[in-house]
Amino acid sequence: MTVPFVRPPRGEVSVHIDAPPDQVWALVSDVTRIGEFSPETFDARWTRGSTGPEVGASFKGHVKRNGVGPTYWSPCQVTACVPNEVFEFAVGSDDMTLNNWGYRLEADGDGTEVTEYFRLEPSLPMRVYWTVLGPLRGRTNERGMRTTLERMKAVLES
Repeated sequence: MTVPFVRPPRGEVSVHIDAPPDQVWALVSDVTRIGEFSPETFDARWTRGSTGPEVGASFKGHVKRNGVGPTYWSPCQVTACVPNEVFEFAVGSDDMTLNNWGYRLEADGDGTEVTEYFRLEPSLPMRVYWTVLGPLRGRTNERGMRTTLERMKAVLES
């Protein structure tokens, strides 16, 4: 039986980018470019015959935890994909999702308000993990999301 978190571990960071939603979408939904922006995921590639963003598409991300290690591949699957609005994916195995990451886009004048977010699953292993390392990992995630969005902003506004 899964016992829900009192407050599900989650976080988000928003940044305004002076680019239209379609340009931002093209960047956030192209997982092969995440290595240009993320301080932890330095490579990603589509897998299992997937070639682009759509619900059910699979990819794997090559992660260097906290930017220093350990290094490992994380299997991912796209769970929400609405062009120019939302791109979300689950991280984990076919049997167990550990967490979810995504981007929400909202037109804002001539630009786009971009929100990157994460949400942990309420499984027992993730509950234990978050109880022990949650405050530290939450801050790390927030810094990483801000860095990712600021780097995307620099590319899209140049």
